[in-house]
Amino acid sequence: MEALGRQILVEFYDCDGSKLNDVSYVETSLIQAAKASRATLISHNFHKFSPYGISGVVVIAESHIAIHTWPEYNYAAVDIFTCGDTIDPWVIQEYLKESFDSKNVSSMEMKRGMFKVPEGQKLLFKPNQEYQTN
Repeated sequence: MEALGRQILVEFYDCDGSKLNDVSYVETSLIQAAKASRATLISHNFHKFSPYGISGVVVIAESHIAIHTWPEYNYAAVDIFTCGDTIDPWVIQEYLKESFDSKNVSSMEMKRGMFKVPEGQKLLFKPNQEYQTN
């Protein structure tokens, strides 16, 4: 079985709450994390809630990075979804851990889009193109 993508569900605990409530800081952190992994940036959108919290997404050609923060609990939930094998999603997690000063992290990786392909072949992912086998 081959997978089209990898999804890492990350929980950042014991973070710097002021950073998690600063929409500009969170937005910059996710964009820089994507760049650190060499992902291809497409777009981004973030929203600050009152009085606390931020939700946002960075769309990359390889899929997306989404975040929801609860600064009052020093907590952030992040979804890192990457397709293909051109970038390492764990680079994004580590960048964000440092950026938010997280002292405790819980992560789970899932394979997404599992397909059976002929022996000796693998799924190919090309951003903005159709999926195919080679």
